[in-house]
Amino acid sequence: MHPIFEIFTNFPLVCAAVAWFLAQLTKVIITFIINRDELTPSLVVSSGGMPSSHSATVCALTTAIAKLEGFSSPLFAICFVLSFIVMYDAAGVRRSAGEQAKTLNQIIEHLSNQKLFPIDNTVREIFGHTPFQVLVGALFGIAVPFVVRLFFNI
Repeated sequence: MHPIFEIFTNFPLVCAAVAWFLAQLTKVIITFIINRDELTPSLVVSSGGMPSSHSATVCALTTAIAKLEGFSSPLFAICFVLSFIVMYDAAGVRRSAGEQAKTLNQIIEHLSNQKLFPIDNTVREIFGHTPFQVLVGALFGIAVPFVVRLFFNI
């Protein structure tokens, strides 16, 4: 097999990619159901929302590595620690930064409306995930390698 095609048979990589894609697709469906408006396919490439695709991706990778290498392997330990960091960042640091950006935009709007500080630009509000969204994404990601094994002979 050509080396480039080996990527498609790399079980951990396939699991991570499938988890990311399915989590992002789930966001589109959940948003459509909740808002009851038109479908928003651009959500497939957006961050934030339910479930956390960050958590789904890293947990699928970590679970796939655990299935292949075992829980005592150094590779599993690396994946586990990095997964924890990614999930902590998604629910903590990125969420706090998004809240701060929202507050800054409110201040900018107020100052601009008062003609005290005319500003045309705002700060980009990138929201992380709630702890529940991270948990659901993690559970989603843990399940994906088991499903991938059922449907694909990788």
